[in-house]
Amino acid sequence: MATNSLAAGYVLVEGYPSVEDYRNLREQSGLSPRNEEQATKSIAGSWYGVYIAEETAPTKAVAMGRVIGDGGWYFIIADMATLPAHQRKGLGDVVLKKLLAEIERRAAEGQAYVTLGADPPGRKLYMKNGFQDTMPDTMGMERHVQGQGQDQ
Repeated sequence: MATNSLAAGYVLVEGYPSVEDYRNLREQSGLSPRNEEQATKSIAGSWYGVYIAEETAPTKAVAMGRVIGDGGWYFIIADMATLPAHQRKGLGDVVLKKLLAEIERRAAEGQAYVTLGADPPGRKLYMKNGFQDTMPDTMGMERHVQGQGQDQ
């Protein structure tokens, strides 16, 4: 799966944005805010990630996405976010295609299961890239717990 060409003036970087950029991207793009510890552990616990920056500031992320996974067959696309000033330029599509290409390249031989939570603004992007609603066969569920921030 090839990635789309990137809009002029942008660079795609393999890896993760800084904790500060991660937090800013989540908040500014409408995702729920996360504290510094959550952001740090999220990045450290990722399987793969990419971000997009402007060529003039190649370490300042304006879009991002990451994969959480076991490397075998189960993968979750997470933290797909683009700053509002950089939306509608195809950056999310480039990020998603790069994440999917890496899963395809590195996952164990056989069929892999790739899932994500699709908020209304992202559904068109995800459907365009082969994702489909799983209802009524399966239903996504969630539960929130309050972390205490105490490593063992």
